[in-house]
Amino acid sequence: MAQKDVFTLVNQQNGNLAFKLFSFQDNSHFDTLQQNNFYTIIWLQKGEALLKVDFSQYTIQENTLLSFAPFQPFFFSANDRFKGIAIQFHSDFYCIHRNPTETNCNTILFNNIYEAPFFTLTSFYQEKFEMYVSQLKTEVTANEFENYELLVPHLKILLVQASRAKEKSSSQHIRFADTKTPYKLQRLKDAIEIHYKEKHTASQYADLLNISPNALGKLVKTHYNKTLTHLIKERIIIQAKRELYMTRKTIKEIAWELGYADEFYFSRFFKNNTAISPQMYRDTVGFGKAELN
Repeated sequence: MAQKDVFTLVNQQNGNLAFKLFSFQDNSHFDTLQQNNFYTIIWLQKGEALLKVDFSQYTIQENTLLSFAPFQPFFFSANDRFKGIAIQFHSDFYCIHRNPTETNCNTILFNNIYEAPFFTLTSFYQEKFEMYVSQLKTEVTANEFENYELLVPHLKILLVQASRAKEKSSSQHIRFADTKTPYKLQRLKDAIEIHYKEKHTASQYADLLNISPNALGKLVKTHYNKTLTHLIKERIIIQAKRELYMTRKTIKEIAWELGYADEFYFSRFFKNNTAISPQMYRDTVGFGKAELN
């Protein structure tokens, strides 16, 4: 723990960050490109900012909860009132993949290519999160023997509630949206989930859905704030990251399963879209497969 309102746990085996909770009073923590090897949750309580993340940018306001997966690039351009709380944790501290139904945060909070990585917290959830953050602080600071076995359960509760809050926020948005367009995009989402390992181009999905590439591209850009090409790339990268973390497969095997006969071409594709090589990702995010296979 470095200072008041900054609570940090370090992995004693490798010296890497395990868990961190801190309050921020300005944008100095996030005004440069962030590409961390841990998960980040940010509760912006005051202020507004321009968020740039992956291939998109958004304007965000106070009482927004944001969530970023390891090596997901993001940064803020913010005003002077930028204040809030950040929680960061490494996969070695708590792995969201081992028991995916435990918190449901994977594909809801993190790794969701079809929704923005943030939502607005209602007053109901603001009160809840005040309590959860307080519990996390208490557990870190009150444990004189540095035995933090209750810290992970408290983190799980926060992740569960954040996932529920985002689901409610998303369902409310869909309820008042144009029902025709989401149906068309649902067909695209289904097609990507089925074919992303062998179909890698926008034109292939346009042909599959019998829609012109331009028309499909405009729909995707309007509703997802990104191009169809970026959407497909993100889906491939998410699966590649999961395989790198969760399995013992070689990079060549992972490349082949994702439709890339050339391991080196796949490695370049991965690095171009994550700014890190597949091997470096495996080494820094964690190596959690030993207990699974």
